[in-house]
Amino acid sequence: MKLLEVEQLHAFYGDLRALHGLSMSLEAGECVAIVGANGAGKSTLLRAIAGLVARIDGRVIYEGNDIGRRKAEQIARSGIALVPEGRALFPSLDVEENLKIGAFSGRPGHWNLKTVFELFPLLEERRSQRPNTLSGGQQGLVAIGRALMSNPKVLLCDEISLGLAPIAVEAIYRSFEAISRQGTSIVLVEQDVRRARSFARRLYCLLEGRVTLHGDSADLTDEQLTRAYFGLGETTH
Repeated sequence: MKLLEVEQLHAFYGDLRALHGLSMSLEAGECVAIVGANGAGKSTLLRAIAGLVARIDGRVIYEGNDIGRRKAEQIARSGIALVPEGRALFPSLDVEENLKIGAFSGRPGHWNLKTVFELFPLLEERRSQRPNTLSGGQQGLVAIGRALMSNPKVLLCDEISLGLAPIAVEAIYRSFEAISRQGTSIVLVEQDVRRARSFARRLYCLLEGRVTLHGDSADLTDEQLTRAYFGLGETTH
């Protein structure tokens, strides 16, 4: 049984349909990348899985149960954590307080303040600082750490490397490898197709709210990805 399945998902913002019958899946312990240009529907997909889109049609199946109509808090408590685009940290709280917010669900597991600081030693050094005093890459680590504090089975990462220096991106991807080793499955939204292919076992390419290509990352050619990314020719499912 797959850990997470999205079946014929339509998502709406008012009268605007952002996703058009999109389907994807995630197995336990797997990393899947979602790529596509701006406006392709990548963030909407993650937000819909996390219960943050008010109106959806279709099914979101997690551990065999349809969670598509559950509240975001219920979904988070069940083991799905979102690292949102822009990180959404609390500027009035210090790093340690931001991290502790992630533990609200009380889920047991490997991740706690000690193990997050072991993963990101820099955050322990800066535990009393406010997020706005950190670099963008350091803020990204706080956002990932906060999500891990909920001990998720599924980690949804939305454009976490966007706009960061290469050295910060490398640190984030190294952390993904460590997180995967603890058994957490990852859905990674990324604009950098090369990096997404190098890390994720499978890849979905979106365009205008539809899947234009999916398959094993190692089997997809540069030409296939370029055509799917820009909508050149027929889509491949």
